[in-house]
Amino acid sequence: MKDSYGRNIDYMRVSVTDRCNLGCRYCMSAKRVSDTDILSYDEIIDICGKAAELGIRNIKITGGEPLLRDDAAHIIKTLKSIDGIDTVTLTTNGVLLEEYAEDIWDAGTDSVNVSLDTLDKETYRHITGCDRIDSVLKGIDMLYDHGVCVKINTVLLKGINDNMDTLRLAKDRNISVRFIEMMPIGEGRTFETVENSRAIKGKRLEKKGNGPAVYYSLEGYKGSIGFISPISSKFCADCNRIRLTADGFLKGCLCYDEGVDIRKEKDIKAAIMKVILSKPKEHCFENKDDITEKKGMNEIGG
Repeated sequence: MKDSYGRNIDYMRVSVTDRCNLGCRYCMSAKRVSDTDILSYDEIIDICGKAAELGIRNIKITGGEPLLRDDAAHIIKTLKSIDGIDTVTLTTNGVLLEEYAEDIWDAGTDSVNVSLDTLDKETYRHITGCDRIDSVLKGIDMLYDHGVCVKINTVLLKGINDNMDTLRLAKDRNISVRFIEMMPIGEGRTFETVENSRAIKGKRLEKKGNGPAVYYSLEGYKGSIGFISPISSKFCADCNRIRLTADGFLKGCLCYDEGVDIRKEKDIKAAIMKVILSKPKEHCFENKDDITEKKGMNEIGG
């Protein structure tokens, strides 16, 4: 389905929980949706099924940390069976991957994005407040060995992890490492954005995946490097997504708090159409005073 600006909206990010087992400095909000208000398995499947009827072809399962739901893999497997859905992917902080790697693979997950900002143990502890990097790296190994497409998401923090050390994960394996500019959402407002470099000495690759990352190959690397640059290289003209929060709020843009409470709508398909047709032309991250979204990334579905 096309929005009012002619963009084909075929991608929906679905947050299945706002809970997380890390405390990343730029992400977490102290607020929590009560467990009774989190979308149920049946509600998620129903909403995604209606979205597929309107042309949503790609679903991203996210959180908080989605693997804190013991039915996360079951959700993915069921979504894969919905007529019209082409891909179902997962974003995770990786802490529980050792436990769930087999289930994720068995569910048919098309790819897994692992949020990992550094390979240095002390820096990892500084950013996340936890000491779980060994578990994350073991989980990545398990997924890769199962043949699951793995992508690493790194948010750069000035003076903390801007040495881009996670790129090493793409050296000897076909893993994409993507660097994401900090967005002024939630605690992200308090950090300075490290703009992605434009001086990459590599060959630009064809578009991969459903998101806005721009990829390059690097000499001597089996994997690729990607850049997601919402601040320095605004990509709103090609935005193809809508977002469903863990408590059922459907929104068209990360930047604004406009949308619909899907549970209060009698006609779910009509509600989805309304959000798509009212999707803003572009974000306003360059003008922080105009941002109306006050929630943290874990509440929205980062």
